[in-house]
Amino acid sequence: MNITPFALERYFAQHEFSARHLLSSSDCEALSMTELLAMADDETATLWQRLKFGYTESAGHPLLRGVIAGGYDGLGEADIRVVVPEEGIFLLMHALLGPGDHVVCTFPGYQSLYDVARSIGCDVSHWAPDEAHGWRFDIQQLEKLLRDDTRLVVVNFPHNPTGCVPAKETFSAITELARQRSAYLLSDEMYRFLEADRNTRLPAACEIYDRAVSLSGLSKSYGLPGLRIGWLASRDRQMLDRVSALKDYTTICNSAPSEILAIMALRNRSAIIGQQRLRLQRNITVLESFINAYDDCFQWNRPAGGSICFPRCLLPNNTFEFCETLVREAGIMLVPSRMFQFGDRHVRIGFGRQDFPEVVSLFGRYLDKHFR
Repeated sequence: MNITPFALERYFAQHEFSARHLLSSSDCEALSMTELLAMADDETATLWQRLKFGYTESAGHPLLRGVIAGGYDGLGEADIRVVVPEEGIFLLMHALLGPGDHVVCTFPGYQSLYDVARSIGCDVSHWAPDEAHGWRFDIQQLEKLLRDDTRLVVVNFPHNPTGCVPAKETFSAITELARQRSAYLLSDEMYRFLEADRNTRLPAACEIYDRAVSLSGLSKSYGLPGLRIGWLASRDRQMLDRVSALKDYTTICNSAPSEILAIMALRNRSAIIGQQRLRLQRNITVLESFINAYDDCFQWNRPAGGSICFPRCLLPNNTFEFCETLVREAGIMLVPSRMFQFGDRHVRIGFGRQDFPEVVSLFGRYLDKHFR
């Protein structure tokens, strides 16, 4: 397999654990083991205390698949496959795609959503949003990109890195365009439930189209990336069986401790996500004040969902050079748009962490010293 190095992950590998301050993390504040175990009910507490470190069911613990399915209308335990989120993308694309297949993917985005398909030999078209209109994805542009032989449409909403959440009518139109071509739809829903306005929340794709696959997990909205628990949800069980067969060549099965902890988390999804949403509401207010105070340095489209945004940098430096200097001189890690193969004029800011106000304050002082 010949695949392009994952630019964003290589950049994080270089800086994430050496920089003193992170300003581009895409996840929300992580829960501690103490906090999560305190949420256990009698059943999950017993499962945890009696846990043995043996192999687990490849598709996922039945209780875990059941509680995941309970978050979707009309799906059951058999419609869920538990995977590492990144693994789910890799397995699904290898289950569905072959050389010469046509794929359309939202762009910029998480690189594996398009480069795994490209490594298989697919012809990949990018569906990019309009920054001048609030990072809006134009449905007419998507229609022009689609072909009669399009095999897979890949979308990600709330969108990483822009924070775009399209109108429900637009999402319905995306689904209908895929249905007309009998194309599969992969919907990356890792930031679902983090919409700024709950009324804008989109339905899960797997609920409304029988050839749709919803990718989700605990890394972003739940603040539990270290558990490495995600899932694919779909009514297409034959496709899920192909994913399971391929998983025998990757992780085979899931981490036993992570599965039990994941059940605890999902049985407390309202409390966990509610806490994350409150933090995001506080932090977006801080971020908006910062952008207003430094409007000679940045301009933005306020994100409609998720824990990230993608402001344009107005400083003279290209953003790759700016971010490299920033982490070296101030110990603040900021991701440049080059890591998304999207030029050198934007940065991704993540505002889901507890220390965000302090880090933004430090960033402001750096700008004052060097650009004011």
